[in-house]
Amino acid sequence: MTESPALPALWPAPVAPGAVDATVTVPGSKSVTNRGLVLAALSSEPGWLRRPLRSRDTLLMAEALRTMGVGIEETASSSSSSSSGSSGSSGGEAWRIIPAGLHGPATVDVGNAGTVMRFLPPVAALADGPIRFDGDPRSYERPLGGVIDALRALGARIDDDNRGALPMTVFGGGALEGGRVEIDASSSSQFVSALLLSAARFNQGVEVRHVGAALPSMPHIRMTVDMLRGVGAQVDTPEAGGEPNVWRVTPGALLGRDLVVEPDLSNAQPFLAAALVTGGRVTIPDWPERTTQPGDALREIFTAMGGSCELTDQGLTFTGSGRIHGIDVDLGEVGELTPGIAAVAALADSPSTLRGVAHLRLHETDRLAALTKELNELGGDVTETADGLHIRPRPLHGGIFHTYEDHRLATAAAVIGLAVEGIEVENVATTGKTLPDFPGLWTDMLNPAVPARRA
Repeated sequence: MTESPALPALWPAPVAPGAVDATVTVPGSKSVTNRGLVLAALSSEPGWLRRPLRSRDTLLMAEALRTMGVGIEETASSSSSSSSGSSGSSGGEAWRIIPAGLHGPATVDVGNAGTVMRFLPPVAALADGPIRFDGDPRSYERPLGGVIDALRALGARIDDDNRGALPMTVFGGGALEGGRVEIDASSSSQFVSALLLSAARFNQGVEVRHVGAALPSMPHIRMTVDMLRGVGAQVDTPEAGGEPNVWRVTPGALLGRDLVVEPDLSNAQPFLAAALVTGGRVTIPDWPERTTQPGDALREIFTAMGGSCELTDQGLTFTGSGRIHGIDVDLGEVGELTPGIAAVAALADSPSTLRGVAHLRLHETDRLAALTKELNELGGDVTETADGLHIRPRPLHGGIFHTYEDHRLATAAAVIGLAVEGIEVENVATTGKTLPDFPGLWTDMLNPAVPARRA
């Protein structure tokens, strides 16, 4: 396959010519890839990540670990790579991670990746020497104070000019005492995951006690725990009979692992939405029967909105009925799905209320304000609530859909464009943050004459 062409500043979102009927192989999970990289870097022996996601966020994570001394070797099998499609392919790729003594001085570019800016400061505290963290301008606005305060309470020395945000420097001392710490993670579950991922290397392990409002995105914490246990860590959790909102990790060595990364189910969302919007059918290969990924909730949510799904050995097949129903749903555990659900809801036959997602105001952009503004400027009727959105479907018209450098707003705009002529997506290239060559995949899905592309 030839290189993908340069993307225009305003990408004309294609209108669906009819009901889609496609198989779309989505790349690996960003959340699994970046957690896997951190755990492998902290292990006592080399490990493998197979079919990792290659996107801006994961490449930033890999490069950050390299700057701290970790070896990461990238390989691809010739038999898989020849048919794998675009440069974002993970079909035959494998990364070998070789732990080493973590050291500074080093500078980490976090971009605008929440996993990088939050997961790596605890790793840096274990390094020998200073590690500076910097990133995109938006990264300075994203919440980080919970991680900074918790690390200080556990014995780390950090210079952030009392901002509670980037840029900052972690002065690694080669070890961290660890122990008990309270943290308000109501703005991001990544605060808890950040401490848990490195905790087995702390002298006393860690006991993380969440204090504050309800925790969002609990599936991501369960993913962290599941992956920790997969490399031999002992983790006590509320679900296992422990105290509510308390997680404990016992100090000990982490084992090297050979991990195959699952497809990113949240990145499958726009393609499943296409089946719902067009009354068509889309199959996502390799959809896991059991997973901690929040994107698995799409099966239930999109079925309630008018479709049906079947999970087989070949993957998940989702079929639209030709009608889209509104929904009243609490998305607190799966907030990252909100933009795509809002896009579908704007095309439904009845109103929708999306609740439990106040924390989205602190994501790549203020997603609630952005969705309200962009959908209303296309003729929609969206009201921002204290913790979500109320969407009353109206006939929409074409126009520019601004994305605020937020990948999920870009894919949501593409979903709207399936049913509304004249949608122009600003900076669709921002989808490269987690979903390489999204425009190519989208075009292939709508053009059955082109063989299915692997991302």
